[in-house]
Amino acid sequence: MLCLKMPTDGGWAMAAARDANAILVDHAHCEMKAATNALSLAMRHSGDLDLVLALSALAREEIEHFGRVVAVLAERGVALGPPKVDEYAAELRRATAALPRSSVPPLVDRLLVGALIEARSCERFQLLAAATDDEDLRALWTDLLASEARHYRTFVDLAVRAAGGDRARVVARLDDLASLEGAIVTRLAEQGAEFPRASIHG
Repeated sequence: MLCLKMPTDGGWAMAAARDANAILVDHAHCEMKAATNALSLAMRHSGDLDLVLALSALAREEIEHFGRVVAVLAERGVALGPPKVDEYAAELRRATAALPRSSVPPLVDRLLVGALIEARSCERFQLLAAATDDEDLRALWTDLLASEARHYRTFVDLAVRAAGGDRARVVARLDDLASLEGAIVTRLAEQGAEFPRASIHG
């Protein structure tokens, strides 16, 4: 799906669907991290008002999703609790930073990491939507996967813009990063360190 090199194992969705509350808690934290990440990038590049506006709009939608998921948790009587360490996002950041410098600006890599995380999230919400028998949750997962797909495209488009419009260079870089992401997902699954949803790094 999208740019991903390695699909999520089919058994993941069945296991995750059996613990919807954990998925909801994880996703609420992920939405807040996504908003924080977008605003952090906007502030680091505050001289580029078009970028700031695009990232602000993305952050606003992530906050709306956060509120929506927290409302579902409240209905279920489930506490939000503190966020857990996100091994996936941390490893993806480290692996990207360790790559030889490419000809694209550092901002491009930051944006493409965001794109990859959104792509993985979209894939997993699609799997969850197909695996759940709860109609309300299926509607929520379906809405969220559509948003994740849209955010993926936003990040890629912003990366192309940051690269001076050179889409070919950005696509090549994304392909490299997607290989890293697939290896990370595979390794975490083999180590039993699966995660309900790939969170946006803060």
